[in-house]
Amino acid sequence: MSLERVNPSELSPPTGFSHAVTATGSRLVFLAGQTALDGDGRVVGETLPEQFETALGNLLAALKAAGGTPADLARVTVYATDVADYRARASELGRVWRRLAGRDYPAMAVVGVVRLWDEQALVELDGFAVLN
Repeated sequence: MSLERVNPSELSPPTGFSHAVTATGSRLVFLAGQTALDGDGRVVGETLPEQFETALGNLLAALKAAGGTPADLARVTVYATDVADYRARASELGRVWRRLAGRDYPAMAVVGVVRLWDEQALVELDGFAVLN
């Protein structure tokens, strides 16, 4: 399996994401949207960074159970109920990402949504990975 991060010089320098990711491998893992649910199905964390950390941890746990690692992530979409708050806390969220997933950034997007399935949820992450 190989993922190549492509960041053309004519585009704005990426911060915390890659503009494109090419993938070759034999197994795709599609990861369902993960929020800040604990093992009992309750949303935990009051702030966006707290919920982001749990949601990302949940996404990575699903990926690990499927045989992958954070470096295998090709695409992640973040759904946020408050994009302004997400943007204001981008540095803090980036530190959480680097601590849990490292610096091999997938192609990413942040999408503003009115609400998520669980009303208390502030953020949801889904994505896909390419494995051998």
